[in-house]
Amino acid sequence: MVGSTQRAGYFYILPALLLMILILGFPSVASVLESFGVGTKGPIGLHAYAKLIRDAEFYKTLLNTAIFVVVVVSMHLVLGLGTALLLNQELRYRWLFRVLAILPWTMPDIIGGLIFRFMFDTLTGGINAVLGALGLASAVDWLGDPGLALGTVIAAEIWRGYPYVMLILLAGLQAIPQDQYEAAKLDGVNAWKTFWHITVPNLKPMIYLALVLDAIWECRLFGMIYGMTGGGPGVSTQNLSLMVYKQYFQFFDTAYAASVAVVLAAVLLVLAVPYVRLALRDEK
Repeated sequence: MVGSTQRAGYFYILPALLLMILILGFPSVASVLESFGVGTKGPIGLHAYAKLIRDAEFYKTLLNTAIFVVVVVSMHLVLGLGTALLLNQELRYRWLFRVLAILPWTMPDIIGGLIFRFMFDTLTGGINAVLGALGLASAVDWLGDPGLALGTVIAAEIWRGYPYVMLILLAGLQAIPQDQYEAAKLDGVNAWKTFWHITVPNLKPMIYLALVLDAIWECRLFGMIYGMTGGGPGVSTQNLSLMVYKQYFQFFDTAYAASVAVVLAAVLLVLAVPYVRLALRDEK
């Protein structure tokens, strides 16, 4: 009976499994083969990877990606946790504040990139207009200065993406048993100790999950950067996803683009391992 039930379960998930193989498996295998020159007009072998190792642009792009992901994910955790703690309080019109807090995440990243591009425009952007009215600065080239462009893109993505982390942590806060807080209150424990000894330990799995998923998302981000700078000036804001796009669709170097995509997939796989381990541990 158990065996037949198990076989029936496999039968029910078979369509979804085949769909995943078709959508994810086939392109993945094709990309790996293409990175070795299979199916391209170039020679077959490790030529694309040899070029990758010698390419200074690739290392600059890898560094941009690392800086972007570390800073953005760290700030998402700080803002997401702070906002989640506020929205978990008994507030009047709490539902309205929750809707307002999640609005940035509902914006498609390419649309957000275009909006911020206009906001940070040197001559007509609202940011420079506000700074000029306050007498602080005027005509700052936020997106054209290589020293400012990456920080500007990071700031924009921090605002757009923090609600994702906030939602995960808010769900974790609501799952913490209230009797623990009541016991701490009866014992006269102050708010700071309650946060560190009750909230944080209970929230650790959700913090872990939020960090891993957000890092994966930000590592493969494309639309926000493409909409704001297109990877420029030069390659000062270019990440790995944007490099794959340029090599494939602008320079038509398909083997090299595929090799960069394979490196990006390997990075994402490394980031996904903690999430898979956490999921398997919860099932045991």
